[in-house]
Amino acid sequence: MSYVMPKEFAAKMVDAGESKIFMSTKDTLIRAYMAGAILALAAAFAVTIAVNTGNFLVASLLFPVGFCMLYLMGFDLLTGVFTLAPLAVIAKRPGCTWGGVFRNWGLVALGNFGGAMTTAILMAIVFTMGFSTEPNAVGQKIGQIGEARTLGYAAAGGAGLLTVFVRAVLCNWMVSTGVVAAMMSTSTSGKIMAMWMPILVFFYLGFEHSIVNMFLFPSGIMLGGQFTWGDYLLYNEIPVVLGNLVGGLTFVGGMIYATHFRESPKRNASPDFRVAAE
Repeated sequence: MSYVMPKEFAAKMVDAGESKIFMSTKDTLIRAYMAGAILALAAAFAVTIAVNTGNFLVASLLFPVGFCMLYLMGFDLLTGVFTLAPLAVIAKRPGCTWGGVFRNWGLVALGNFGGAMTTAILMAIVFTMGFSTEPNAVGQKIGQIGEARTLGYAAAGGAGLLTVFVRAVLCNWMVSTGVVAAMMSTSTSGKIMAMWMPILVFFYLGFEHSIVNMFLFPSGIMLGGQFTWGDYLLYNEIPVVLGNLVGGLTFVGGMIYATHFRESPKRNASPDFRVAAE
């Protein structure tokens, strides 16, 4: 697997954050667009598997193929840059500012949404025979997912918003672990193996991922789901984006930075212990 030690991949995380802050607008948008499109296709793939087999575990086991593809190709998800870009500012890399971080986040969000919407439209055509028939079983399921994960949260009021936020925090704890996992190995097979595990966990547990939802919910509206764009934004996308930010930056970026990039000095043994050892 060609394992990379934590102190080394922690430095890679800061380097990656710096690179993303200074990336050109064109490259940032293209890479984010393709990441959104590929992840959306993987979500459609997983829902299709779940509907056709009746087994959500099989769908969860295979969904990470999309995540692995997009990161091996050097594309960017908003959930990943939530974790990486701020580290370059925290580490005081020259020229790295919070303005640069917010610019990167905005461009990546725009690109991800564009890619996810493109896939949503293309798959809606597939699910409805070019909008000439009612949605097939997979299309109907996507509409039902949209209803359950907007109106379902709305019906629970504040408890529903808390739940969707916490699911989003937990999601990006796992997804950003997958992003970092790609830095833990120098071999392609090692990167895939390391990324696969946390993505499987997030998907099977039904956590909320802002980019996956950029596909599922617009698709659900196009495919006849009984909810609105307002429902989607208020009861899902906005709290999910905030939760993804908290989860990735605290549980992954902040923790790894604090203990591996800024490791504290080792404690000295007590005088009594040193005497006994001698």
